[in-house]
Amino acid sequence: MVSSDQRRRQLAREKFERQQERREQARKKARRRNTIIAAALAVVLAAGAAVYASVGLSDDGSGSDAAAAPEDVSSSAPPETGKGESAEPKMAIDQKAAYTMSLKTSQGDIKVTMDAAKTPHTVNSFKHLADKGYFDDTKCHRLTTAGILVLQCGDPEGTGSGGPGYTIPDENLTGLGKAGADGTVTYKAGTVAMANTSQPNTGGSQFFLVYKDSKLPPAYTPFGTMDAAGLEVVKAVGAAGVEGGASDGAPKKAVTLEKVTVAKG
Repeated sequence: MVSSDQRRRQLAREKFERQQERREQARKKARRRNTIIAAALAVVLAAGAAVYASVGLSDDGSGSDAAAAPEDVSSSAPPETGKGESAEPKMAIDQKAAYTMSLKTSQGDIKVTMDAAKTPHTVNSFKHLADKGYFDDTKCHRLTTAGILVLQCGDPEGTGSGGPGYTIPDENLTGLGKAGADGTVTYKAGTVAMANTSQPNTGGSQFFLVYKDSKLPPAYTPFGTMDAAGLEVVKAVGAAGVEGGASDGAPKKAVTLEKVTVAKG
């Protein structure tokens, strides 16, 4: 006879397997799309034309390289393992209040003013995770220095494939204005936004810090703004470049989130 506890674990495993299957399908679709875009972009650049691909090109006037869009291929684990969570946390913030996320990093402090009124699910999730120490002692695993100009953080595994085990809905996607003819909007320097799997409503824990105006499709929840001092910290990381001289990869000036807190006010 199957006990209720065994049945619960069985259901949790089945749910996990379904989640993994959906995420694998999303990863394959994203890889196929990016391969097609990269091939098309290479042809256009070879012809000497300047275009904006759906993965986003910078507005710095160079128009020379494309960078893959911020991505968070979230992983999860069966709830009974304790390594992940199966559902978005219950709403526990005051949606009318102001919140600040403080990032104490190995390169300097960054304060982010969060827009709880427009992005309540995102702010609530960040507070939930920060209160648990989820982000503490994790590395910002990705820097891009061409096309889009961002520092990406929030993966406890430091590989770009980690996540909390649940996803949150997209929010405030019209907050940066109407997309232009190229299908993009400008994520201004100082913007903090959610990474995702390139599919709707797939945000997890990964986020990116924009250190110079970057054009992207309006598909990434903008939920906060860095303070001036914090923006300078990220700019310095960007100026130091990527390990090995590439334009997309681990930052040469390593950034560790030593302590992350989210507080009202």
